Amino acid sequence: MSILVRFAPDGLTAERYDSVSAGMQESGDWPPEGLLTHVCFGESGSLRVSEIWDSLEQMQAFGEKLGPVLAEAGIEMSSEPEVFPIHNIEQY
Repeated sequence: MSILVRFAPDGLTAERYDSVSAGMQESGDWPPEGLLTHVCFGESGSLRVSEIWDSLEQMQAFGEKLGPVLAEAGIEMSSEPEVFPIHNIEQY
């Protein structure tokens, strides 16, 4: 079952986000298997991330790779991610 995941990192700036994003792409770990949509939004200093995944298991497997990268960049989560089952997806 597809899921929507919402992340609320503490004080995430555009610079830190861009640094991690570039590093993941350079390492070949981006995009991860099962990720359908990734959106980063908001004001620098309070950016948020939402993603749509094929499954919770694929999101968790990628999280094991991403966690140390985020920690190294000084990015911490303010809370556990919110996870919601998806009833319907329409893309235009």
